Amino acid sequence: MESNFSLSLNATREVPLESPAHTAVSIISLVVLGVTFVLGILGNGLVIWVAGFRMKHTVTTISYLNLALADFSFTATLPFTMTTQIMGKHWPFGWFLCKLISTVVDINLFGSVFLIAAIALDRCVCVLHPVWVQNHRTVRLAKKVILGPWLLALIFTLPVIIRMTTKSIPGKTVCTLDFAPWTNDLLEKLRVNVTMFLVRGIIRFIIGFSMPMLTVAICYGLVATKIHRQGLINSSRPLRVLSSVVLAFFLCWTPFQLMALIYTVRIGRGWLVTSKEFEVALDVVRALAFFNSCLNPMLYVFMGQDFRERLLQSLPASLERALTEDPGQSTSTVTSNQAPSEVELQGL
Repeated sequence: MESNFSLSLNATREVPLESPAHTAVSIISLVVLGVTFVLGILGNGLVIWVAGFRMKHTVTTISYLNLALADFSFTATLPFTMTTQIMGKHWPFGWFLCKLISTVVDINLFGSVFLIAAIALDRCVCVLHPVWVQNHRTVRLAKKVILGPWLLALIFTLPVIIRMTTKSIPGKTVCTLDFAPWTNDLLEKLRVNVTMFLVRGIIRFIIGFSMPMLTVAICYGLVATKIHRQGLINSSRPLRVLSSVVLAFFLCWTPFQLMALIYTVRIGRGWLVTSKEFEVALDVVRALAFFNSCLNPMLYVFMGQDFRERLLQSLPASLERALTEDPGQSTSTVTSNQAPSEVELQGL
């Protein structure tokens, strides 16, 4: 999850960026953010249009519509992130936008991670308990359940909503969290902020990444086991779809989460000054994590059927077919010569 990791106290200092290598890496991270912004707005906007207005609302379309809304809202904030990075962490947009943009970022990043875990759980239930799904998996229930990830995201964003503010340090204004606004004692401010950043960082790593990732891994492991038992592994398509989604999420988010955890631990040990190399590396892995927000639409389009066949179809039609309810889930019966579990598996 992204947040401003600087404590932004007078005890911190900046190390001038002089190395051409640092400049090149920073430019690369900015290019990745720019590409993510363009692809994220266009791709997720298209998913919102198709899933929200062109298709009948089903459990599947509702899930992917919410995920696209989260990714779209987040990618819309990337110009602010890019501007701040270009200006050396200076925040020129004022207090209100500092709080608003930070809140939008946190809610939608938490929301997207929790939604991915919820979709994985739904997929797992569909495969393991197809009969229950046929009788109880309704659009009305999905609309209620989908509120859960958003409520959790709102709860974990409360520190940002309450404590995010702008602070002036020598040479710049930063948008950061301030957990100790009630005292003018700098040492007391530092102690409280360090403690709260440490607690918040650990909670975010465990609940905002590790637990959803573990949930996804367990669900896809159970689904893969069922696929093997049903003898559908010869087609390899269902397993490829599941493996690709998990792999994309893992590869994009793990480096950033590990770097963020390292930074949190360093703060807990009193290392308030970070090297320029560490800051540049953090910008790079953050850009990689954010890139995940524009990947989902491409996965929806190019996976599930042969790639060449997808290219011959119109993009909206491809998205409709990718997001269409699984066979057997939108109807109350299955064919007599095919077991319900087989129908569910082939719909993946």
